[in-house]
Amino acid sequence: MLKIFFLLFMAGGVPVAIAMAGASLVYILTSGSLPPFVVIHRMVSGIDSFPLLAVPFFILAGNLMNNAGITTRIYNFALALVGWLKGGLGHVNVLGSVIFAGMSGTAIADAAGLGTIEIKAMKEHGYATEFAVGVTAASATLGPIIPPSLPFVIYGMMANVSVGALFLAGILPGAMMALLMMFTVGWYAHRNNWGGDVKFSSTRLFKALCELAVVIGWPLLLWVAVTRLGAPAQVTVFVGLALLFVLDRIFTFEALLPIMTPVLLIGGMSTGLFTPTEGAIAACVWAMILGFGWYRTLSWKMFVKVCLDTIETTSTVLFIVAAASIFGWMLTATGVTTDIANWVLGFTKEAWVFLLLANLLMLFVGCFLEPTAAITILVPILLPIATQLGVDPIHFGLVMVLNLMIGLLHPPMGMVLFVLARVAGLSFERTTMAILPWLVPLLLSLAVITYMPQLVLWLPKMFF
Repeated sequence: MLKIFFLLFMAGGVPVAIAMAGASLVYILTSGSLPPFVVIHRMVSGIDSFPLLAVPFFILAGNLMNNAGITTRIYNFALALVGWLKGGLGHVNVLGSVIFAGMSGTAIADAAGLGTIEIKAMKEHGYATEFAVGVTAASATLGPIIPPSLPFVIYGMMANVSVGALFLAGILPGAMMALLMMFTVGWYAHRNNWGGDVKFSSTRLFKALCELAVVIGWPLLLWVAVTRLGAPAQVTVFVGLALLFVLDRIFTFEALLPIMTPVLLIGGMSTGLFTPTEGAIAACVWAMILGFGWYRTLSWKMFVKVCLDTIETTSTVLFIVAAASIFGWMLTATGVTTDIANWVLGFTKEAWVFLLLANLLMLFVGCFLEPTAAITILVPILLPIATQLGVDPIHFGLVMVLNLMIGLLHPPMGMVLFVLARVAGLSFERTTMAILPWLVPLLLSLAVITYMPQLVLWLPKMFF
């Protein structure tokens, strides 16, 4: 009956969060098995979680980066690094998303923030709008795969696994996805005989490579100073940060300090300096230092607006989590999850077959449900089966999140689809057709990630 009530609500066009909470309430009232206040109790306890505190802070950090002009700096850095290649702005699009993914943690923030700049620039350089939309949509899926990631926070809370381990698990798959997308851009460029979009400048490229060298070398130097030379960790970090600001001032780097955001987050979490939740707060502090103090592109009026936008987004996300908590609990209490598990295990006991079926289910669900709602519904159903079949929960988490990110590009409910249609001024139908070719590298990435768990688990096993 619970499933029937939920489907009736959804068929009536009721928002998914209200449909989940409403179906649970109606079921309790009609069955008389539990008092109605259980709905409120379970919804409140569903969001009474320390890891969920990271959600508003990561959203705030992404909004601050967007409004402080950081996206423009990231775009210019990527342009200097790969804009001279054939199909240059396509490569810039992908590389920019890789960098921005380390700040926002959401696909929609990437599509709405960086995507606005990228699509406009690509159209001005003569690229077809459909190509610009397609590559922007595909690269936006990197946002929740490369850490930090809001879906990983939600999954970690639901699955009771380390959020830090999930963040590390996304690094290598994210890099592989970016390379596949850049290969696809190169194929388009070769087929259409495209050239570069900016004139090759050895000076500009050298400066960008120097920025990249600092980003890679800075944490290595700190590690050597602390582990080999015995320097105090906290003092070394503060001295290292001061050195970064000095280098940025001397050489006027384009995006050195913003690019350091994911390095600081991953470094802090992997060394135990702070938890993922505290890391989200650190990301906000870093964004405010850059916006208010260093670049001086943020005003207090803008800050108030950013905070209000963050409150609105956070309220939506947490209401979905709360509603999904009672719905997921009811699914378990009524035996639905057990019945599904028994059916699947009766059908197959092979992990690879289960993963194939789970992928198909999650791709389908992702077309209709917002990722947060989908995660909170699917984890209680699928994770116990995956665990019984020997699938690592961290590996399964990455598979689930990538499936749901691909679902964001699909009608009828794909949010990235709606955002890019508005940004590019294309019809919904043309936007859908523009994205279809880019499903090839995404689905290929999904297949590799699904059946090569070593790619996902290598880094988490090193640090955890």
